[in-house]
Amino acid sequence: MNDAEPPDGIARGFRVAAPALVGVIAVGLWQWLVVANDVPVWLVPSPAVVLRTLVDERALLLDSLGVTLGIALTALALAVVVGVAIALVFVQSRVIEMSLFPYAVLLQVTPLVAIAPLVIIWVGDTRVALVLCAAVVALFPIVSNTTLGLRSVDPGLLDLFRMSRASRWQVLWRLRLPSALPYFLGGLRIASGLALIGAVVAEFVAGTGGAGAGLAYQILLAGIQLNMPRLFASLVLIALAGIALFAATVALSRAALRRWHESETSDAVR
Repeated sequence: MNDAEPPDGIARGFRVAAPALVGVIAVGLWQWLVVANDVPVWLVPSPAVVLRTLVDERALLLDSLGVTLGIALTALALAVVVGVAIALVFVQSRVIEMSLFPYAVLLQVTPLVAIAPLVIIWVGDTRVALVLCAAVVALFPIVSNTTLGLRSVDPGLLDLFRMSRASRWQVLWRLRLPSALPYFLGGLRIASGLALIGAVVAEFVAGTGGAGAGLAYQILLAGIQLNMPRLFASLVLIALAGIALFAATVALSRAALRRWHESETSDAVR
């Protein structure tokens, strides 16, 4: 190990402490600016007011967060299943990939707000429609990264498998899938955030309220009522949910790759 490099424990602590310190400074500056300039609460609430709202209205906000997270996680699971299946089809034939991949790109570049009303109209169940909308947003990173990983195998190892007369299934299971795992997990990190964004945007478009309303509805309602503390509290919960999803996918990636892939070994992390 290089003497100039800090120990692993210190490096990990710094990776947590540095962004936490920046966040504390930003929140403190926000609080000071609001109080010093006597900004009205209906315009920009202070962090203390937002925190109080999170505590006082925790039942309503946590129920709404559960609805939004349920949609996002279901959409992510659907995107993973469908995306991996599509990637496996693509890797079987270049002709199939070249014929169908542009349509996957088309889904990615089409704004969700443009197709969400159609999906909501065509699908009778609103929750199913929201899941489908969020899954469409999260699908492309899974398809793209997994396809790239399945094709990014060592040519020497591929020749060795062919010389050993390995079947297509053996090549796929023992060579292509392990090679694609880091790419898939990288796509999963991106797709987790996109699934949450897709769920929130779809909820905005649907405008569903009532007992099963998600955080997007709480934001809409708070904006109409000029209830800025609840609006900011909902935004904070969405941000924290996104961070939690990303952290979970990072932990999954490290657990799956740390023993054998250079991207998660101690030397690569340093």
